[in-house]
Amino acid sequence: MNKRAYALDALRGYAIISMVLSGAIVFGILPGWMYHAQEQPPTHVFNPDLPGITWVDLVFPFFLFAMGAAFPFSVGKRIERGEKQLHLVWDAVKRGLQLTFFAIFIQHFYPWSLSNPEDMKSWLLSLTCFALLFPMFMRIPLKMPDWAHLVIKILAYLVALALLITTDYAGGKIFNLAYSNIIILVLANMSVFGTLIYIFTANKRWVRIAILPFIMAVFLGSKVDGSWTQALFNFTPFPWMYNFMFLKYLFIVIPGSIAGEYLLEWMSNRNSGEIESQNVDCKIPIILLFITIGLIVLNLCCLYSRLLVLNLIVTLIVIVIGYYLLRNADNNYSKLWKNLFIAGAYLLLLGLFFEAYEGGIKKDHSTYSYYFVTSGLASMALLAFNIICDYYGYIRGTRFLVMSGQNPMIAYVTTNLFTVPLLSILGVYPLFSYFSVNPWLGFLRGVIITIIAVLITMFFTRIKCFWRT
Repeated sequence: MNKRAYALDALRGYAIISMVLSGAIVFGILPGWMYHAQEQPPTHVFNPDLPGITWVDLVFPFFLFAMGAAFPFSVGKRIERGEKQLHLVWDAVKRGLQLTFFAIFIQHFYPWSLSNPEDMKSWLLSLTCFALLFPMFMRIPLKMPDWAHLVIKILAYLVALALLITTDYAGGKIFNLAYSNIIILVLANMSVFGTLIYIFTANKRWVRIAILPFIMAVFLGSKVDGSWTQALFNFTPFPWMYNFMFLKYLFIVIPGSIAGEYLLEWMSNRNSGEIESQNVDCKIPIILLFITIGLIVLNLCCLYSRLLVLNLIVTLIVIVIGYYLLRNADNNYSKLWKNLFIAGAYLLLLGLFFEAYEGGIKKDHSTYSYYFVTSGLASMALLAFNIICDYYGYIRGTRFLVMSGQNPMIAYVTTNLFTVPLLSILGVYPLFSYFSVNPWLGFLRGVIITIIAVLITMFFTRIKCFWRT
């Protein structure tokens, strides 16, 4: 039987591809809903008072949700095998340190960090960085003893560290630990704290959920001057690596871990030989696809346009219809769909009830409404991908999502560390400036660059070249 949940790979792939696309489209000329809601064109000046979300604002929480959903597969199975908690804790810390180094390294070797204007030296250094990441984060596919693999990895890190320290950066800047990729740095923190929480709460969902109110209490209490919660909130022994503020994303990661447990239970029943699909009414998965995708589109449109009452009423009606369809779940697939749908509906409604708090839903500065709404929509997306990829087995059309989701680190850096430097050296990249004349071409520019990134990622995935921490 298939040992992978393609839906989870597809969700992660969708998030990483959308992340690449959102950074590749031309700024300033597309409609406002094509960018972060708080950074409207043409100036893209950050406005923290502007409520609403766009599809771009779903990218990061969807990836965080997928990260949490992977814990039962990566950590839970090791717990079942009887591995000691101390060993699992050490692996979690080590993974966080590796991701932190990754965040610092790639940020220092983006072409614009190396030279302004960018030149041949910056492009060649970026390509060198990209090549060096392979021995750092993949197992060399050659037959050699484990100590040899370890030596190669250590040497790669030493070379990377030497480059960080000795390279001259744009504007006369020097190597700085605090100069890192904030997205990867947050993911590093979520990897550590999310994994630690899961290690000690595996199969204890209510205990895991019970942690969240305490985190919320620290955030709320930190606003009181002189309080111990404010001291805890501000405490950081390594400000370049850890900030309590990052823990707010546990409101997305922890619900994701519960969704992952639902997936793992479904896969366990599936692999035990349970007959799954014979009793599923053929209309149910089709209707569920319309419901789940419709809820995502509805909330994006209405929350961005601020049609809050209409959105709440229609969302409630659609959720009731979805629950009615799944109320008599009696087989493996429909039980999974019911669990994901109820969890997603609860989180979505909770987020909509929080919407007015903190001035409306926002990604930056992120609000509680944002955490719950995006978690709910991520659960709906996971359900939709399960129907498409796992139930219908529609792999050919979703292969680009699945393969990108299996190799997200490569997908994330390919554009800035490989594609742009290589096309610049070949004299091709300047031609993309002609795409800035109108919105359609501006979007096409992003699509072309994203397709290149996906094809490169798929190539490395196909030859089983994975970057892992």
